[in-house]
Amino acid sequence: FATQKAVDDISFSIEKGSIFGLLGPNGAGKTTLIRMITGIFFPDEGQIVFDGKKFDPTNDIINIGYMPEERGLYKKMKIGEQALYLAQLKGLSRNSAMEKIKEWFVRLEMQSWWNKKVEDLSKGMSQKLQFVTTVLHEPKLIILDEPFSGLDPLNTNVIKDEIYKLSKKGATIIFSTHRMEQVEEICNHIVLINKGKKILDGSVKQVKQDFKENLFSIGTEQMPAVDPAAPFEIVSSRTHTSIVKIKEGKGPNEVL
Repeated sequence: FATQKAVDDISFSIEKGSIFGLLGPNGAGKTTLIRMITGIFFPDEGQIVFDGKKFDPTNDIINIGYMPEERGLYKKMKIGEQALYLAQLKGLSRNSAMEKIKEWFVRLEMQSWWNKKVEDLSKGMSQKLQFVTTVLHEPKLIILDEPFSGLDPLNTNVIKDEIYKLSKKGATIIFSTHRMEQVEEICNHIVLINKGKKILDGSVKQVKQDFKENLFSIGTEQMPAVDPAAPFEIVSSRTHTSIVKIKEGKGPNEVL
């Protein structure tokens, strides 16, 4: 875009059936990358491989479910009609679509919404509808861009549980966010991008291991005086809580 390279020589692979975190600050290039994976934008060079062969937008797009961060719903349309329309666009017959919509609406407690218009929904309610329309056709690849935006803690957990179930059924999920704690909790593997470039790529467990600072929070009524030879040093101390750093070559058990 003008002189800005939104995606600059980024390369990574995603295991089938995994929950993959696409992590980076706002403006890092995540959405542009997703738009290339979904065939909205075409890369200037390089290639995208989908299910073992070169990505063909015409035929492969039917196997992708994409939930954008911005709402992609028709505000004046009734919710039931809208879900039905979007499901049929993805190749489902009217009867099959109706069956799946009813099943999802019951599961997410949305059955009373059928005749409401999108403009009458709260942000969280429209997010739930958008999630349903993304996964209705049982795509092989599900791309979720900030899926918990606008959801309260209860509905966040409901959607999180559904993400796990979809993964267990064999769907591959790309979870795009700028919030590290969500990625830590949900994803098996992450790629971190910034200013259009890949910064790191690996399993969540390995990344945490590689970058851990050996800081621990210890709760005590009163922190005792620390011997200089102790296996840790106090970084900061407040009432009932101290942050300690383990010295090189020492372990948590020695601190305890």
